[in-house]
Amino acid sequence: MIIAGVVLAGGLSRRMGGGDKSLKLLAGRPILAHIVERARPQVAALALNANGDAARFAAFGLPIVADSVPDFAGPLAGVLAGLDWAAAHVAGATHVASFAGDAPFLPRDLVSRLAATVAQGHDLACAASGGRAHPVFGLWPVKLRDDLRRAMTAEGIRKVDVWTARYALAAVDFATAPIDPFFNANRPEDLAEAERLAATL
Repeated sequence: MIIAGVVLAGGLSRRMGGGDKSLKLLAGRPILAHIVERARPQVAALALNANGDAARFAAFGLPIVADSVPDFAGPLAGVLAGLDWAAAHVAGATHVASFAGDAPFLPRDLVSRLAATVAQGHDLACAASGGRAHPVFGLWPVKLRDDLRRAMTAEGIRKVDVWTARYALAAVDFATAPIDPFFNANRPEDLAEAERLAATL
């Protein structure tokens, strides 16, 4: 199994008041810097899914892949962009791990645990914690990229769980102590809470 990774930062960040959530500062560094530090060692190669001017992310040295499905079609569009990038640029890539662009505390063993679950015979795996699934943190087979493209363009599917329901999906549970590793900074008040949490790590 050769796994590439994609950080999903292609949304409009409406609840944060616009702009790029991933570039907001947390403990003196952009949220994206925290994510890259944790995600990059887990994958063979890492890209960033973002729309608009790629130059604003130049400091991170990541390939930037934009949505191929127009009109900010949500996380599935970012997953598809990551799958297409991996198929074209990561030799032998079989899967893509996706990471939310606003979750700075993601587990350092996320990909290995998702991969172990998929290896047991599941098509897809996603993370879960505290009784909730986190489908944006998933492991996606590159071979399903044309199926996903067809679902989005021909069927208009946008919700992650509507598409993943077609396959054998396993949820891998992660502990929420000392903090929930999938805490995401969606709103300004979340960013304040993230600062508090970061100080405890």
